[in-house]
Amino acid sequence: MADKKSPASGWPIIQGDYHSGSAESCVAVCTFGSHLDEQGICDAGAAICGSCKTENLGLEKLIANTISNPNIRFVIFCGTEVKGHLSGQSLKALHENGVEGGKIVGSQGAIAFIENLDAAAIERFQQQVEIINIMESEDMGAITAKINECAGKDPGAFEGEAMVVDVSDEDGGGAGGEGEGVEAEMSGELALITARMKTIQMMVTDMGYRNRYAAGVYSGKVEGIMIGLVISFVLLGFLLMG
Repeated sequence: MADKKSPASGWPIIQGDYHSGSAESCVAVCTFGSHLDEQGICDAGAAICGSCKTENLGLEKLIANTISNPNIRFVIFCGTEVKGHLSGQSLKALHENGVEGGKIVGSQGAIAFIENLDAAAIERFQQQVEIINIMESEDMGAITAKINECAGKDPGAFEGEAMVVDVSDEDGGGAGGEGEGVEAEMSGELALITARMKTIQMMVTDMGYRNRYAAGVYSGKVEGIMIGLVISFVLLGFLLMG
């Protein structure tokens, strides 16, 4: 039997929209934009199962609950992708590429910025788990089969002890501002608008820099012409005097 370790006290340590099963299971299941029979998935052998709507706070909470239980060695991606946020694609990109400058490298999500996890937590997630990707599948039979497949190759608990990180929502509220620890959901359309506004802001800043450069070049040209005229008049005066 694979070696097991104790998860962090009170695991799952982060509240959210999920159900939990045996803490000794090696499998976590994320349904992303779908709400399936999450308790049934846990009864089938998953340690934890829930949705993940956003590519920032949602991913942070998922990662925090994963690395605080070293027994979890596989994360099964299933369910539908979240329009605009692309939280499934973003989590896969984070696992493969990490984070630079606070942004998930390779993410196509509108607001793929990680603020509550440091490099050590992200590296731990990358090392601890393997991603099993059956995105867009909502079939309970297929999900259960993947859980059983992962359980059959359980490598045992990760060598490190449970890692606890603090992931908090600043407004303390969830969807609609109610329910501590439940992430506030932003619609896909609003996420796209936010991303476009950031892009426009960057373009305006870039235009400002270009205008300053052009103004400097123009000013330099005028000064050069004036200096040339002065020198020409001085030389012409010497010639006439001679």
